[in-house]
Amino acid sequence: MSIPAPAPLVLECDELCTFVMRHTHQLWIWLAMDRHTRKIVSCFMGRRDAISAFGLWEGLPTPYLDAVCHTDRLGAYKGVVFGALHRIGGTQHMERFNATLRVRLAHLVRKTLSFSRKQANLELLIWLFLHRYNASLP
Repeated sequence: MSIPAPAPLVLECDELCTFVMRHTHQLWIWLAMDRHTRKIVSCFMGRRDAISAFGLWEGLPTPYLDAVCHTDRLGAYKGVVFGALHRIGGTQHMERFNATLRVRLAHLVRKTLSFSRKQANLELLIWLFLHRYNASLP
């Protein structure tokens, strides 16, 4: 009797925008989710550019560096996810998680006065939420 091969790792990556201090100072939250376990395996906060995409990629645990990665059409991903590992579309679970973040954390609600005054406080809030979310999964 042979042992079945493990399922290939699949990531869904996306970013969402919020504000710090004022509505003109944008901060992008980059997230990578394991499609099968629904765990958030990497998070990076910065601008919406190739440097932040690389920051998200650097934060991935080693096994995920060879995972198939589903993203939106943002060109910044092309610099870190190469060739056949990069797929456009298929980010439904990640988009749903972003909606959950916006509902649960008042700092991320769009077009509101409830945004963070300090980036460090927002980052701590996001990290605590992600830790609790991952711990709640089976």
